[in-house]
Parts: sequence; structure tokens; C-alpha cells
Amino acid sequence: MNAAFLDALSLGEGMDLGPIRRAVDNLTCYDGTEPADIIARLQGMDTAIVNKVNLTREHFEACPELKVIAVVATGLNNIDLDAAQQHGIQVMNVAGYGRGTVAQHTMALMLALATRLLDYHRDVQTGVWAKSPYFCLMHHPIVELEGRTLGIVGYGDLGQAVAERARAFGMNIVLGARPGQPAGTVDGYPRIPLADLLPQVDVLSLHCLLTPDTHHLIGAPELAQMKADALLINTSRGGLVDEQALADALRAGQLGGAGFDVLTEEPPVNGNPLLAGDLPNLIVTPHSAWASREARQRIIEITAGNLRNVRDTVYTRNN
Repeated sequence: MNAAFLDALSLGEGMDLGPIRRAVDNLTCYDGTEPADIIARLQGMDTAIVNKVNLTREHFEACPELKVIAVVATGLNNIDLDAAQQHGIQVMNVAGYGRGTVAQHTMALMLALATRLLDYHRDVQTGVWAKSPYFCLMHHPIVELEGRTLGIVGYGDLGQAVAERARAFGMNIVLGARPGQPAGTVDGYPRIPLADLLPQVDVLSLHCLLTPDTHHLIGAPELAQMKADALLINTSRGGLVDEQALADALRAGQLGGAGFDVLTEEPPVNGNPLLAGDLPNLIVTPHSAWASREARQRIIEITAGNLRNVRDTVYTRNN
């Protein structure tokens, strides 16, 4: 197996790529790869390893030796899957690597918004507390999560991990049925249509993939159905929420706050409605919920396992 890792630095500096090196015969690593350099770097390679680099039909036609694409992430939006299948290229991804860290980040956003953590921190830093006639500040409303209702849309591995942690805080869990999903009961939690879920939740947390059916799953009509003090958390995918509609709702006081780790365009080089400076109780983090060192190393190890499996089956059979 001759493999090229086209954007190794996307996993961060100082990661141990040894497991991947040992899983293939030859590994060539590039910190990053511009679109114009993809074909040249894949010439003679039967395996491409990528994180965010886009691979399309053009690349597959120009690189006939390519047999395997190993994506060091869960999402496959950057791969033309139809074209890969037509060219007999096997595409592999990584799942289950970030359960703990994404759930931790989700709860951190939820807690920070509920306690107005950043607002109070800013008040301390800017001297507002020092000027207070009282020993404490209480001008940002704080809410307890205990007894509140958390709605989870997307009850896969990550949604389940968030539910486990939220229960430890005494929250009530209700699941939202995505388009095409039946209502019912899952793990003892009720799963109800989104239209029924939205009016009753105090916190809504999104953990589903971005598909044509879930694009703008939460838009202006859905936001209007939520409580005026409800919180919206998205650590899943940009595009699940109509960002302009959310900015308008926050600005108008129609929502209690929002915590996002993802945006439609990443990085937001062309700006984004959620980056406006006048939006209250909004936290945006730079798609870092997955990025604990432990999770990133786990990605490498799972990818190495995927490559070994391909080598032991497909390559051995063909040779």
C-alpha cells in the first residue's frame, strides 16, 4: 500500500502517526494540500488519507491506481461518493472517536449559557464587579439545569453520551424525531415529532448529520415555536440551523441563548450572521468540540485499523 496523507496537520501538531505508518508500506505526509496539487500528489498512490481535502470525479479519473480513501473524520461531505463507487474506490471513515469530548463540549456550552459564565467573567475583567455596591453581581439571569427539559435531535452515539451527562445534572430527556423517523420510545425516552418537541424544551441540542432533509432543520418557524428563554446547542454540523434566523431571534430576545461549535462555512472567511458583535448570550467555538488530544490520537488508531483491514482483505485477495 502506497498512501498519501494530504492534510496531516489538520489533526494538529505533535500527533503520533506511527500506527498509520505501520499499517501501510509507504506513507507520504503533507501538512496540507491545495486543490491544484491533489492530482500530482496522488499519482502512483493507491491510498489517499484526507480530513477536509475535497476529492472529486476529476481526481479519480486522473489517478486510476487509487483504490482506497481513508477519511480521518466521520463526515464524508468532502468526497464524491457516487464517483468513488463508480471508480471502484473504497471509502472509509472514522466513527466513535469523539464521544467523550463532544459530549463534554456540549455540556460546557450548555452550562456556560445557563450560568452566563462569559458575561460574568467579562464583568469581572472590565471592573463592573469592582464598582458594585454589593458583594455579588446578579444582573445576568442564571437558570438551573436540574429539572429542565433537554431535547435531543440525533440520538446516535453522541446524542446518547449527552443524554447520559444531562441526566447526571437532573435534566429530563426528550428525543426529537428527524424527518422520516417514527415517533415512539427509545431507551425509555419519548421520541416525538419536532413540532411537538420544540415548545416544551428548555434546551435543544443537535447531534444529527447534515443531509438535504436536515438542512435548516431549525429555521425561523421552528425558533418561533421555542420558549423565549430556551437555549439552542449545535455541536453537529453547520447548516442544520438557519444562522440568519437565529441571529434575528437572539437580537429580538426570542431565544435565551445559543452555543455553536459549527458554522455553515468553516473557517468563516466570508463572515457569518452569528459573528455579529451585538448578539446576546451567544457562544461560538471554532469547530473544536472533537479536538481533545485523546480523540485525535484515537482517530489515528482507528484509521490504522481500517487500513490494516483493507490490506488484509482487499489487497491480499487481489494479489
